[in-house]
Amino acid sequence: MTEKIQTTLRDSAAMRWTALLLLALAMFCAYIFVDILSPIKELMQEQRGWDSTAFGTMQGSETFLNVFVFFLIFAGIILDKMGVRFTAVLSGAVMLAGALIKYYAISESFGGSAVEAWFTNNLNHIPVFEQLGVSPFYEGMPASAKVAACGFMIFGCGTEMAGITVSRGIVKWFKGREMALAMGSEMALARLGVATCMIFSPFFAKLGGHVDVSRSVAFGVVLICIALMMFVVYFFMDRKLDAQTGEAEEKEDPFKISDLGKILTSMGFWLVALLCVLYYSAIFPFQKYAVNMLQCNLTFHELPAGSFWASSSVTMVQYVIMLVVAATAFMYNFMKRKALKNTMLLLSILSLVLYCYMGYMRQSAESIFAVFPLLAVGITPILGSYVDHKGKAASMLVLGSLLLILCHLTFAFVLPLFKTSQVGGVIVAYVTILVLGASFSLVPASLWPSVPKLVDAKIIGSAYALIFWIQNIGLWLFPLLIGKVLDKTNVGVTDPTQLNYTAPLIMLAGLGVVALVIGLILKVVDKKRHLGLEEPNIKE
Repeated sequence: MTEKIQTTLRDSAAMRWTALLLLALAMFCAYIFVDILSPIKELMQEQRGWDSTAFGTMQGSETFLNVFVFFLIFAGIILDKMGVRFTAVLSGAVMLAGALIKYYAISESFGGSAVEAWFTNNLNHIPVFEQLGVSPFYEGMPASAKVAACGFMIFGCGTEMAGITVSRGIVKWFKGREMALAMGSEMALARLGVATCMIFSPFFAKLGGHVDVSRSVAFGVVLICIALMMFVVYFFMDRKLDAQTGEAEEKEDPFKISDLGKILTSMGFWLVALLCVLYYSAIFPFQKYAVNMLQCNLTFHELPAGSFWASSSVTMVQYVIMLVVAATAFMYNFMKRKALKNTMLLLSILSLVLYCYMGYMRQSAESIFAVFPLLAVGITPILGSYVDHKGKAASMLVLGSLLLILCHLTFAFVLPLFKTSQVGGVIVAYVTILVLGASFSLVPASLWPSVPKLVDAKIIGSAYALIFWIQNIGLWLFPLLIGKVLDKTNVGVTDPTQLNYTAPLIMLAGLGVVALVIGLILKVVDKKRHLGLEEPNIKE
């Protein structure tokens, strides 16, 4: 008598990677909307009257409800009680609602409306929050920025809920398999959204020679609709998997609020959470100002109106080349034949050089910063595979901290020295941006797959939610701090392309220093308590 072996969707590499692709594409769209205004900061000041403080306050508002109303904690509980697929669709719907509100706030129809008048005269003084210095609004803040902040708060609830749901979904489909590779690949694809945003947000804002910043946000809203559709398709895949395995979203050992105590008493968890908030606070808030920082530290010349480099078609060409760089760099890691593998590597390098050349010829800060995730796309699978088979996750986090410090100090002190050298400045900028993106790829490849080693499976959702909540404190605080520091250190400067970014960059480098110290402590704790962070995910 032979025993029948039942295979599930999860056992099929094609199916589990398809599930990952759906989740990654949804986050790709979400990442575009998160930074949709970042490459057009100077246009927001010119078109809507947002100074650095207003811009930073609005950008930081994304995480306000998650941090101060503890929405992320509730999102984690919802995830553990209701399951991955329900929470995924819910998060997509919440993102869309917030995105629509933000679009209305920035649209031409908002100007002169009754809503604008009400927000101009109200929400200037928020009791308690104002006294604590954490209010998402202030007197004198443009009404459009206030309403955009309200929409961004709601969107932020959805996108952070989506983030923990995607992490939990990957654990569900890849635990015991190539989990670090999967998490790294998901984040690498999602971060292509940053590059996409940097290229297409200014493109849509300036389309047809008439500047309209609301077109950029409309582009983002369309992509959030696509993200919701990706989550709906994933819903049916996930339901079929549960039908095959006999698993229910509600476990036999159900989640209880008291289970949170198991997370909060884990020293390893707290060290990983602190590393996360420091990493993300040094990167995501920086992304919101990076284009403007480059505009202030590089010298660009005006392009002839009729030239190819000033046309809209060059945007499409450059984006296609970017996709070639990303695709060939990613595929390089999975090729078996040496000749084909080397061909992919050579094609990726040549495409990257061509992309960088086009970014220089376009004299465009946003297209220069768009190179940010490209090196990460190529090395993230390598890092993920290494962690899966060799371990050393904590050591990678230490390396990432060192690179983070180096890059921000280079932006602060080295890049300004090349302002009079067009070619030299662009080369320094490209190299530093690529290294910064590569350092950030260490986080998804090493940090996120470490969480299941620290907590029980049934409370992974809550563990990720707590980490995201702590992370969101930094994501709320540092966009606001950067804006305030810029205004304080650039008194009297009215040209948004002439700001001095030295002080904010030193502040971000300081986060890297603290992350380095915590990373070293984590290595000691891991060795003493045998947390398994330096051990491989796949036991061979």
